[in-house]
Amino acid sequence: MADQSFDVVVIGAGPGGYVAAIRAAQLGKKVAIVERENLGGICLNWGCIPTKALLRSAEVFHLMERAKDYGLSADKIGYDLDAVVKRSRGVAKQMEGGVKHLLKKNKVEVVMGTASIPAKGKVSVKTQAGTQELSAKNIILATGARARELPGLEGDGDLVWTYRDALVPKRMPKNLLVIGSGAIGIEFASFFNTLGAKTTVVEVMDRVLPVEDAEVSAFAKKQFTKQGMVIREKTTVKKLDRAKGKVTAHLEAGGKTTTEDFDTVISAVGIVGNVEGLGLEELGIKIDRTHVVTDEYCRTGVEGIFAIGDIAGAPWLAHKASHEGVMVAELIAGGHPHAIKPNSIAGCTYCHPQVASVGLTEAKAKEAGYELKVGRFPFIGNGKAVALGEAEGFVKTVFDAKTGELLGAHMIGAEVTELIQGYVIGRTLETTEEDLMNTVFPHPTLSEMMHESVLEAYGRAIHI
Repeated sequence: MADQSFDVVVIGAGPGGYVAAIRAAQLGKKVAIVERENLGGICLNWGCIPTKALLRSAEVFHLMERAKDYGLSADKIGYDLDAVVKRSRGVAKQMEGGVKHLLKKNKVEVVMGTASIPAKGKVSVKTQAGTQELSAKNIILATGARARELPGLEGDGDLVWTYRDALVPKRMPKNLLVIGSGAIGIEFASFFNTLGAKTTVVEVMDRVLPVEDAEVSAFAKKQFTKQGMVIREKTTVKKLDRAKGKVTAHLEAGGKTTTEDFDTVISAVGIVGNVEGLGLEELGIKIDRTHVVTDEYCRTGVEGIFAIGDIAGAPWLAHKASHEGVMVAELIAGGHPHAIKPNSIAGCTYCHPQVASVGLTEAKAKEAGYELKVGRFPFIGNGKAVALGEAEGFVKTVFDAKTGELLGAHMIGAEVTELIQGYVIGRTLETTEEDLMNTVFPHPTLSEMMHESVLEAYGRAIHI
């Protein structure tokens, strides 16, 4: 049997784990990675990537329906749901193959099975062939998270779907209820609504996309409603009565409960960390509400054990997990990486219109005691947006009035998930309003709105 002693063992091969393994290997470490299901984890196989493939199909369908607006004609527009899903699964499979290739290229040993940590420096893996024992000075926990299931709202794969069921739908819903308006819920609502499902979104908070800036939430609601969605805020789903081909939802709002029938329900009410069965508490690792407690460098408090990505808590984003993986690998190799600043990590939601943000909302900045300068610029004032036929949306920037620090940026509209990185770089470089004002943005581009929003915050906007 090959030597089962490693410098680093990574548990979980999602966007945090496989990136950590590759970076550690690049730094000369002997690395093994343990995965119980798919290389690439949930994000690549059952999350970020396949949902974007589905949403791309919906976007093309939407554009085909609008062909006349562009001086074009498209007759007998339709879709094949099975083909749409097949394309999405093909994209995920291709990306999983890419991860497998990268791990092999970097000489990372892959062990397929379910891991536990019986003692510090030891990893036991149950594989199809039996139990495999690994040892390592450093262990990185990257086991991710799974969908939260509330009592009575559990998925059954038929009438009530989890995100996995929604990614491989057996039928096109006619009357769909989506529980939760966070990124996952609103993306599925956007996909099925675009393809023709009558879609109702229920949100327990007082607005959709509740983590976003209030102005973005309000604009998003307006756009979703215009697209035919029914948005119900401050509403709770108390229970679901399941019958043949029908679900009766009991909806409570304002102290009153009403019932409504749907043929399909998607539950998207948050996530819980995959902490069970690893033996973490026995090792002295602290767990708070299903997430491992870590310091800013992802150290668990137990020497040689780190936790990255979703298992380590918010923000629950693949790019945060990947960056943490690199940081921990460099720390293990004796480097001195910068700690991650959660407020400088962008969030992106791929509904229609897209939503993207980084840093503090206007409300949070005020709560923190800042004196603010706030700028806004609408898509309708941008030539590229009008030429694209995507003139709905705006860019909003929030600055510290005293120092000119960019505290936050919030966008809704076409391709904002690509634009937001400009502001992310700005925050990382500690950019001020003067730096942004003196930057020359290319024309004609959507990015010009980023410039104009900054100018508007200081009363210098040109095109409004």
